[in-house]
Parts: sequence; C-alpha cells; structure tokens
Amino acid sequence: MKTKIFVNLPIKDLNKSVAFFTKLGFNFNPQFTDENATCMIVGEDIFVMLLVEKFFKSFTKKEVCDTSKYTEVIVALSVDSRDKVDQLINRAIEAGGSEPREKQDHGWMYGRSFEDIDGHIWEAFFMEESAIKK
Repeated sequence: MKTKIFVNLPIKDLNKSVAFFTKLGFNFNPQFTDENATCMIVGEDIFVMLLVEKFFKSFTKKEVCDTSKYTEVIVALSVDSRDKVDQLINRAIEAGGSEPREKQDHGWMYGRSFEDIDGHIWEAFFMEESAIKK
C-alpha cells in the first residue's frame, strides 16, 4: 500500500474555505465532506482535510494556533513551472488571500507564498533539479 498524506487544518467557515480553494483550482472528495469537514485533493496521494475549528478541536487537547499571531505549519506545493507558481499565487490573492513575503528566486528554485483566508501559509515552488549545483 502506498503511503498517503492527509494534512489537517482548522478553518473558521467551511463554505468560504471551499470557495477559496475552488478558485485556486482544487477539487474535493464528496465522500469525505459534511458540515464539519471536507477533503481537498492536492495530488494522487496528498489531501488536505479542512476541519471546522470545533471539529478540529475534538482531535487534540491542545489549543488551536491563532494564525493571526503564530505560524504552526507551512504547506509547500511543488508545481511544474515558474508560471504555475505565479498563477497559483495570483489566484490566491484574487480569491481573498494575501502574499506575506517577497518571491524567492534562487535561479534553480523559484517560489512564492500566500496566506489563505484562515491565515495558514502555503508556498508554491518550482525547482529545476538539473540546475542545482552539486
């Protein structure tokens, strides 16, 4: 069996989060979607579970991170080109997200970041592995 990854993120409003990520081009698995959560499909074996905060809290005894003050995780996604990096970040900004820092261009790797509507930080990057100096 292949290992799959499921990243679980607390969100404030399920409908707004689904609308936001739909504008970025993501799809959702209706089999794992209800009023508490949805399963966002990122890749063949990569998923993000967007969980309404009250439901998210049922999985932990710890406090949920206040993303307006703290960063708990940065989700980084590789894409196929520099243009795809820019397209994803621009769609995120148009959908109501923000860009928390300047783009990073190392020649062989190019990346930008966005904050989603719940303050989670996402990075999109393109890496030209053949250009990495060894």
